[in-house]
Amino acid sequence: MGSLLKGVSRIRWGELRDAAEAPAVGIPSLLSRIAHADEVTARLAIDELGDSVCALGFVVGEVTATTVPFLLELVGAPHVPCKAELMDLLASIYRTEQWHSAAAAARDQKDYTSYQEQSGWEEAARAAVYTGRPVLEELASSVRPEETAPARNLLRVMDEAPPFPEL
Repeated sequence: MGSLLKGVSRIRWGELRDAAEAPAVGIPSLLSRIAHADEVTARLAIDELGDSVCALGFVVGEVTATTVPFLLELVGAPHVPCKAELMDLLASIYRTEQWHSAAAAARDQKDYTSYQEQSGWEEAARAAVYTGRPVLEELASSVRPEETAPARNLLRVMDEAPPFPEL
């Protein structure tokens, strides 16, 4: 995968589950297409990757937090197409609260333990996005409006998202 995304091969993707509870083996290929393909192919790969790491725009999976550093690497790399779409995906990941809401609703039920694990996925994914704040701040001051606006939007999402409730 070259110098960009070189850490992808160190992840045991087949041992992680995506947002649809399927093995996450296709994620490296999608990341590679985003990094190295033309804009149309990259856009399609981002859509497919979104289904794997943030289904329906609000449901994260076990693999989401592991994938976020690679998304941030792509956002910060020169010549990667579709940075706005990548930042929109990161914003969706950061805003997710589906599992926390389900855990709060199931607090006194037997499913509560399962939701606690899934809530941990949300917390880890949000923390992973937050680590990319310096990259986003740099893009927010870019001279390229196609990078500036989405970066500022994601920073605003990060500033406005409430902390997760205690479970």
